[in-house]
Amino acid sequence: MKISYAQSIQELTNTSFTIYDDNLDNIVWHDGNTDNITKEQILSKQTELQTVEDAKPHNIKKASAKTKLKALGLDDAELKTLGL
Repeated sequence: MKISYAQSIQELTNTSFTIYDDNLDNIVWHDGNTDNITKEQILSKQTELQTVEDAKPHNIKKASAKTKLKALGLDDAELKTLGL
């Protein structure tokens, strides 16, 4: 699962916001950015959360299966069709 910017922001603050198209340049802070969250903080938190997500056993097995299927000749479109 890909960690979104919205998930990362929610880990950093309780301030109300809307982010459009998961684009850091399209954040609307409804109460102002009272915690002064920066793009760098959001990116850092996203990397941290993604590392934790990728380390989960089911994601490791999924990545392994994807690598093995690619070695057998399947392409990205075929893997996507299989839900990988």
